Amino acid sequence: MENHGRPPGPRATDQQAARAALSRSRALVLGTLQSRPAPSSLTTLAGITGLHPNTVREHLDALVEQGLVHRERAAPRGRGRPAWLYRTSAGDPTDRPSPSTGLAVALASALARSSGDARRDAIAAGAAWGQELARDRPPADAGGRGAREEVLELLGELGFAPRIDAAAGTADLTRCPLLDAARRHPEVVCAVHLGVVRGALQAYGEDPDGTELLPFSEPDACRLRLEATLD
Repeated sequence: MENHGRPPGPRATDQQAARAALSRSRALVLGTLQSRPAPSSLTTLAGITGLHPNTVREHLDALVEQGLVHRERAAPRGRGRPAWLYRTSAGDPTDRPSPSTGLAVALASALARSSGDARRDAIAAGAAWGQELARDRPPADAGGRGAREEVLELLGELGFAPRIDAAAGTADLTRCPLLDAARRHPEVVCAVHLGVVRGALQAYGEDPDGTELLPFSEPDACRLRLEATLD
């Protein structure tokens, strides 16, 4: 795959730039979601914005693809598949630490130990952060496939935009919220990210052994290897 001179690996996350590029109607959908206290259905959003449901669906699909909106199933009620519900991915900024804040805590913890093995300490610090994130975000189905799916969804919320290969048990992390730091110090930053995955898996009741992160291994991503397949 050609990358026109760009270094291999994921792209930076820039949600502010993404928001600035939105059309007026798409910005209206996003702004409506941001003002809602709870996840909203397509029908609800169409009624509030006055846009046609097909137009709202198109905007929502694009916002999900950009990482600005998160999609989840509503609780089942009677027969038929539950409707999709939508909410902004950022959530309440007072409720969830940003990736940069979490990394700062992880690095401070690693440096405090000063063992002389930066990668080992970074993985340990990242694992502590991952366990904390997982405790704040209980899984729908602990253990096995559910744990891996929850971790991948968590990575998506943190800005990594995972591209999943369920048959191979891998995910390509196509974006990195701390790309500049990762390029300068991959032995620390990428190790923290691996630790986050291992810590979250462990918190969700899954054995993290065999989980590995291969930094900048793909033309457009870092590859995350999970021990078992995801299907």
